[in-house]
Amino acid sequence: MPATTGAPAPSKAQKYYPAEDVKTPRKARKTQRPTKLRPSLQPGSILILLAGRFRGKRVVLLKPLSNGVLLVTGPFKANGVPLRRVNARYVIATSQKIDVSGVDTAVIDKVSQEGYFTKDKADKKKGEEAFFKQGEKAEKKPVNSERAEDQKSVDKPLLQAIKQTPHLLSYLHSTFSLRTGDKPHEMKF
Repeated sequence: MPATTGAPAPSKAQKYYPAEDVKTPRKARKTQRPTKLRPSLQPGSILILLAGRFRGKRVVLLKPLSNGVLLVTGPFKANGVPLRRVNARYVIATSQKIDVSGVDTAVIDKVSQEGYFTKDKADKKKGEEAFFKQGEKAEKKPVNSERAEDQKSVDKPLLQAIKQTPHLLSYLHSTFSLRTGDKPHEMKF
């Protein structure tokens, strides 16, 4: 008889293996920190939008919102940019500022709420109707009268402040673009 040493006998191979690997959640290495905006992004600053439908337009910053989002407006009468939320990474702040103290803070607070910019879910057409309507032009969506009133109440004091500075209205109306030979790193905005 062989002498037994204190080592356990080798275990047999496992007979059952799970069909799919069990995923273990990975630990997040990064922590959520509140966004720190650039010091140039103050309410009343004129910004240049770099992306989206209104890229190249100059807008007025009304209020920084959460998560690095900014509330801006054209004003709509000046350049056609409505009240919008814009990511702070996609703007260039210029040195020009205007006074936004005349804007109604109640309207700004209402606009900066979470659900203000969300769309209502519409019923989608299904089946044959949807298939045959693909080639036709889409129906124009009516503008919400509440949002139009909010836009007018924000724009009125802004336009008065803009008209006090000479050439500022035409500056807001013009678009920004780079041409051959322009060096953005040497420009002073």
